[in-house]
Amino acid sequence: MLTGHESPFLPAIWQALGGAPATLDRVRIDDLDRLPSAFAVSELAAASVAGAGLAMSEWIAAGRGGAPEVRVSQRLASMWFAMSLRTIGWASPPAWDPVAGDYRSRDGWIRLHTNAPAHRAAALRALGVTAGEVSRATLAPQVAAWDAAELEAAVVAAGGCAAQMRSAGEWAAHPQGAAVRSEPLVDWQTAGAATQALTAPESAPGAAPQDTTGAAPLAGVRVLDLTRVLAGPVATRFLAGFGADVLRIDPPDWDEPALAPEVTLGKRCARLDLHQTADRATFEALLAQAHVFVHGLRPGALDALGYGAGHPARIGLVDVSLDAYGFTGPWCGRRGFDSLVQMSAGIAEAGMHRYHSDMPKPLPVQALDQAAGYLLAAAVVQGLSRQRATGLASRARTSLARVAALLVDGPASADAETAIVETLGDSAQAIEPTAWGPARRLRPPLDVAGNAMRWPLPAGPLGASDARFATASPTAPTA
Repeated sequence: MLTGHESPFLPAIWQALGGAPATLDRVRIDDLDRLPSAFAVSELAAASVAGAGLAMSEWIAAGRGGAPEVRVSQRLASMWFAMSLRTIGWASPPAWDPVAGDYRSRDGWIRLHTNAPAHRAAALRALGVTAGEVSRATLAPQVAAWDAAELEAAVVAAGGCAAQMRSAGEWAAHPQGAAVRSEPLVDWQTAGAATQALTAPESAPGAAPQDTTGAAPLAGVRVLDLTRVLAGPVATRFLAGFGADVLRIDPPDWDEPALAPEVTLGKRCARLDLHQTADRATFEALLAQAHVFVHGLRPGALDALGYGAGHPARIGLVDVSLDAYGFTGPWCGRRGFDSLVQMSAGIAEAGMHRYHSDMPKPLPVQALDQAAGYLLAAAVVQGLSRQRATGLASRARTSLARVAALLVDGPASADAETAIVETLGDSAQAIEPTAWGPARRLRPPLDVAGNAMRWPLPAGPLGASDARFATASPTAPTA
């Protein structure tokens, strides 16, 4: 068992969240199994979950008294970083588009990310390939004719997503790598007076942190979720697990068939077209009712829609966001995903050398996305705590690339002798009636003074709900 102080990542995470070092005494991390990796992925998993748990402990302590202990299973955290859902009699669609992946270029390796139809079309345009019957076998010779950096630039210019494999040293020398290193892990700003009041119930001095009313710790907190693959949905799933009213909004043509069963747990999911007047009015009304706004669109996207940081409906919210490559530097507006940042930041190259592979070796799970998700969730809860204490709203942001720097700067992984072997006891006994069929969920990796994560709503498809919060009246939430 480890304390919070002994974790290789948690002190830095908690400091970035503005937490007091003494609070780390509340954390206990056990079940210290680890994933096989060139990096300390399991330790990062446990620390990021613990950071969100500590933020929740602070929220509960302020509202109910006491100093709630935070217990994290590193084993379960590692497993949640892969996939939490275990289907019964059905299977999710494949996670990757058939032509997505790593390709040899003329001078190295490059990864094409083609899961979204628009990104696939952009990659094919850059390669001069006519859409139709395209496979990895037909694309490989086309990619091999390019230098990796030139093809990366061409795909990005076409509106797509690609990343050349770089070493950690090459990334450190790159202008974007240097820019990311200069950014804080969590960038905080004050955003004026809060538009929705947060009040705490009166607690007797020394009162126990348990809730006698049966309400979840975040009951009544309304979260407007404008996030997609994968960090943002992980964050809002965490918030829903502690009782927040999470409403996810997607455009009419967006879907995540492989991920929706995993990340829509506990949420209501609606669709709005923010290019249409009526839907814009609905969205603005939702912003006015929300306490929290979580978004993961690339920088400039919300500004282009007319909802930049200065929009009146956003001022006064706890506003938390994620970017792929950071908020400064020449790539600050670049589209990106976990697997691409791993290629850029030297992670895939380091794995390739560690395991003597003849091709890029990524992390065993999408740890940048997952860790960033829990970091975002922690920032939301810390923002709520700050708001309740001061009456001021706040903005916080992080990036996949900055989380990558945290991982790379951490200790080298002591290789696990074997992979984590799942047992029947790792899953909850209850059947989750998802929209696609029955399933079981892994047991939550986190407990905060007896407040375990639980979700009354099963996973469901995007767009299945009306665009409204479940909590209809604007009553102030309590801890």
